[in-house]
Amino acid sequence: MIGSGMASTLEIGGTLLSAYLLGSIPWGVLFGKAKGVDLRKVGSGNIGATNAARVLGKPIGLTVLLLDAAKGYVACRWLPWLWVDHPEQWLLLAAGVAAVLGHNFPCWLRFRGGKGIATSTGVLLALMPKALGICAVVWAVVFMAFRIVSLASIVAAGCLPVAVWWTGGSRLLLGFAIFLAVMAIYRHRANLQRLLAGTEPRFGQKPAGQNNALKESRPPKAQNQKESKGRGES
Repeated sequence: MIGSGMASTLEIGGTLLSAYLLGSIPWGVLFGKAKGVDLRKVGSGNIGATNAARVLGKPIGLTVLLLDAAKGYVACRWLPWLWVDHPEQWLLLAAGVAAVLGHNFPCWLRFRGGKGIATSTGVLLALMPKALGICAVVWAVVFMAFRIVSLASIVAAGCLPVAVWWTGGSRLLLGFAIFLAVMAIYRHRANLQRLLAGTEPRFGQKPAGQNNALKESRPPKAQNQKESKGRGES
């Protein structure tokens, strides 16, 4: 924290870089590696909570969801105060954007990350909890009706700007909500294609060929150990 008053270029840059790096932590990939699985090569190939739950199990999927959401929340609620005494609202929003961009385009994974839904949820919880509540209800209704996470996320993202307007959000918050909605829907473009083709899997349903992909995604050492153990038992 350098000083009070208007934030300096160094403080702004430090806030945004810190928020990006926080958002870029690929929790799904890290949990997958701990299990000997490359999450980017199985299931939907996404590093987020839904694919983690599908491939690694629901407890790990829930953990990834909470940790990804925490990235967005911490980036807006706590991180700016490490650099600036009294950060303005625009800097909090910018930190939220940086965290979402970090999740979607992490430098550690050649800028190929997730879709940003959980991280955006954390940002909204920190800055626009009322609008988040409305979107959460929309998400739950769509998910219960169709059991498709991507569809629920897309519809909820589309409702976000309306929810911000309905709850009396400022023009700055509305513009921020539009950015998050467009980013979320854009990152779901592959899901949109599968939805239109009728091939998007429902929650709990494994995509075709996942078992083979899961085997191929394991490190060769782990596969060799498993095969050697199998020959010893036979």
